Amino acid sequence: MEVLVFRTDIKSRKRMDQFAWVFNQHPYINDWNVDLQDIDKVLKVEALDRLSEADVIDIAQTFGFNCEALTD
Repeated sequence: MEVLVFRTDIKSRKRMDQFAWVFNQHPYINDWNVDLQDIDKVLKVEALDRLSEADVIDIAQTFGFNCEALTD
């Protein structure tokens, strides 16, 4: 299990709900959340090792969001 962390441009719960069903149904994602109060609108994804940062970025971009991996 690993936690992937991203900077996004998700600005509202309504916008987040547009892709929530994908993350909620994804077989490699155990949990996820977006901190809408954080300036970077941080997306944290708890996932199996089979899910890469690129996979999460692709999902977000498919729904029109900018998404960039944050490193330690």
